[in-house]
Amino acid sequence: MAASIDVPVLQTGPACCPGGLGSPIDRETAQELAGLLKAVADPARLRMLAWIRAQEGCESCVCDITEAVGLSQATVSHHLKKLVDAGILERSKRGYWTWYSVVPSRLGELAAVLA
Repeated sequence: MAASIDVPVLQTGPACCPGGLGSPIDRETAQELAGLLKAVADPARLRMLAWIRAQEGCESCVCDITEAVGLSQATVSHHLKKLVDAGILERSKRGYWTWYSVVPSRLGELAAVLA
């Protein structure tokens, strides 16, 4: 799983750009944040993430995700792996099925950059 990032965030900012990044960031932080943004910069992954977040406990079985987004299981699994690799989702096996759950701290990091 990806490490947590310390994102420098402005609590209040100038009128031109309130919130968001509050100071320059180093190369490593920029690369990590770019990886997070890239992971969600796909319409199918955004739909899957929104579906999972809307479910009770912010978790869902891969079988339900596949049905909800109308894509093949192979395609859904590919996209879910990208979200897991970015640390946005966690994966667990429950019997035959794989369940995915949101990692709130990673969404918080994304929100801090976009705020």
